[in-house]
Amino acid sequence: MNENAAVSRRVPERTPDPARSMGGLLGESEALRRVLHHVDLVADTDATVLVTGESGTGKELVARAIHERSHRRQHPLVKVNCASIPETLFESELFGHAKGAFTGALQDRPGRFEAAQGGTVMLDEIGEVPLAMQPKLLHVLQEKEVERVGETRARKVDVRIVAATNRDLAAEVEAGRFRRDLYFRLKVIPIEIPPLRARPEDVAPLAEAFVQRFNAEFHKSLQGLDPAALGLMRSYAWPGNVRELRNAIERAVLLSDRPWIAPADLPSELRASEARAETPSGEAAFRLPDQGLSMDELERELLRQALERTRGNRTQAARLLGMNRDRIRYRIQKFNLEDAVREAP
Repeated sequence: MNENAAVSRRVPERTPDPARSMGGLLGESEALRRVLHHVDLVADTDATVLVTGESGTGKELVARAIHERSHRRQHPLVKVNCASIPETLFESELFGHAKGAFTGALQDRPGRFEAAQGGTVMLDEIGEVPLAMQPKLLHVLQEKEVERVGETRARKVDVRIVAATNRDLAAEVEAGRFRRDLYFRLKVIPIEIPPLRARPEDVAPLAEAFVQRFNAEFHKSLQGLDPAALGLMRSYAWPGNVRELRNAIERAVLLSDRPWIAPADLPSELRASEARAETPSGEAAFRLPDQGLSMDELERELLRQALERTRGNRTQAARLLGMNRDRIRYRIQKFNLEDAVREAP
């Protein structure tokens, strides 16, 4: 699983779902399901896709999911990080060069577009493409051909383009830093990934997946997160998104000497967060059960305690757990907690 981290469809009953392993994407929020639905719709076409979202939300995973579900999956997926290429080398990196085209060009060299022949080119950080290079990139997208530096003949390339950025490209266009025609050529199919703070329902499945991953990597056997740690993670704003969550779980699994990840195992910024769930008296909102629980049992206990703290008000309990009303209603039915609901929302 890549550091941009995980987003896959996950049904509430944890039963097999054909989209669950879509490119390593993981989550159960409606926002994420919409993203995955769009991936399903466009993956097996050749339409250009523009994936937007904050850093760490999983844009590369979406690009990979599109490629792996397309008819091009047997051919290369070539990633180009536009922010990491020096401006003087940009044209050569993307389109290749002929021997002798410039000092140090000792032999003919194909560029990234030729290397991806038949497959997909992911142009990551597309907003960083130098303005002088943008007309040439637009030509490649429109004509499906490249000219190597030092050559005059065009070479046809059969590639699909998926671009990604954490910038507001519309604002970049208005500021004169990005070509309007290139923007609209890239934005045939826009897919926006919401930040993790906007989909707290995804925190638990993501955390569970990362615990399993790092258990295997570090030869540990942690059973998951205790209710207090999970509540803390659900209420945290995650400015670094899924990448930050991944790093927090990696640290917790590596350093924890107990069977469950507790708040003390989490980074200080989570523990110090004002969003930490507490009762009016300052008492911790959730208590760690004495015995080990499965993930479903842990979720039931977390929900039971939330309903207890809010005197059965499911709206307040949903707010405490970072869930929407439909999700908490489903879980109340799933875990047979209807008797704990004293007040209708």
